[in-house]
Amino acid sequence: MSETRQFPRIIEVRAYVSSVSKADQGADCHDVGDKHWINGHPTPVACPMSVYDQYRQYRKSWGINAMGSVIVEVEAEDHTVGVGVSIGGEPACFIVENHLSRFIEGEDPRNVEGIWDKMFRASLNYGRKGLPIQAISAVDLAIWDLLGKLRNEPVYALLGGKTKTRLPVYSTTARPDIAKALGFVGAKVPCPHGPAEGDEGLKKNVAFFKKWRETVGEDFPLMLDCYMALTVPYSIKLARSLEPYNLKWMEEFLPPDDYEGYAEVHKALAGSVLLTTGEHEYTRYGYRQLIEKRCADILQPDITWVGGITEARRVVAMAAAHDILVIPHGSSVYSYHLQYAFPNCPLAEYINLSPEADKLVPYFGGLFPDEPLPKDGFIDLPEKPGFGMTLKKEGLTRPYPRSPDQVKAQFEANKNQPKPTKASMPF
Repeated sequence: MSETRQFPRIIEVRAYVSSVSKADQGADCHDVGDKHWINGHPTPVACPMSVYDQYRQYRKSWGINAMGSVIVEVEAEDHTVGVGVSIGGEPACFIVENHLSRFIEGEDPRNVEGIWDKMFRASLNYGRKGLPIQAISAVDLAIWDLLGKLRNEPVYALLGGKTKTRLPVYSTTARPDIAKALGFVGAKVPCPHGPAEGDEGLKKNVAFFKKWRETVGEDFPLMLDCYMALTVPYSIKLARSLEPYNLKWMEEFLPPDDYEGYAEVHKALAGSVLLTTGEHEYTRYGYRQLIEKRCADILQPDITWVGGITEARRVVAMAAAHDILVIPHGSSVYSYHLQYAFPNCPLAEYINLSPEADKLVPYFGGLFPDEPLPKDGFIDLPEKPGFGMTLKKEGLTRPYPRSPDQVKAQFEANKNQPKPTKASMPF
């Protein structure tokens, strides 16, 4: 029997930011123009900062887009390049280049578990959630993209192949009527007003949802995204007020760390409306809390934030053991490939990022000119290796380049890492 082929190692990791116009959001779906529905124009979008009058109308006023995109490339010895993205901008680039790179360069890209574990453990003192995990996510996705390209297979095939022939899609939008006309299987609209606006704001929320229910008809699935804006009593009151209008699910209505609050709302509304959350949760440890405390019916990790494919597949497996569905937030192809590979991921999200939500545009703006788009209510993936997209590098800058000697030293350290010579009990 012949030996397996020599697999190329990773020779370099590079982290970039995008310097294109605000009309091209890149990997940060909130880095858009001022007159954009997702920024609260013309209808406000409730959020944690809605408690302050100064920041209530427009989300960019409080810096929702302050970080911007991070784009990571990992290059193999044969010069094949994988690409991953997240949010985090220059701070994430600094983490990737000056910390995480030492665990990547010189490694066999098939060692995704080991690479991820080293990055996570090494950043525990300042990481665990947020920006450091987003940086890890971008690296991990780039490695999976590289693996697919080296093996000439799509990522979903590396994960075990397809569990469904086609993947249906719903749209997050300001225009559910247009979403319905475009063939999406459902639509999700943002909740306009938070608890700080009192009973009048609650009435406006009900009127807003009622208007769209009447517009799209009683049978078209319609959901409400509350973006961490509400409180426990307000969430219960709002959900009950919307019962006559066939609310399919209510999403992320509390701050992400309020596990007890989610459990309380879930118990109070059991059997009346589906509850979802997880967009701003990180790693399997956060999801363990959501699952064990029975916080939601559906979990919504963002694959570009949660820890990449390596961590997301663990979250999906944990959810499957509790008969919980996983419908990832945004993430485009990075979530589509995962969803095709797992049975408990039955539905994809497409966030309509055209300014008036009236036409289909790529989720990642101009970063990937060949990013696949939904059609007639489905997302079909092309038979291309990796995640199947081509990075457009115009407008990208590398804020923290390292010298060839630095890169080479890390490559050699990992390539030549010593092996144990004496066996011992490992625990």
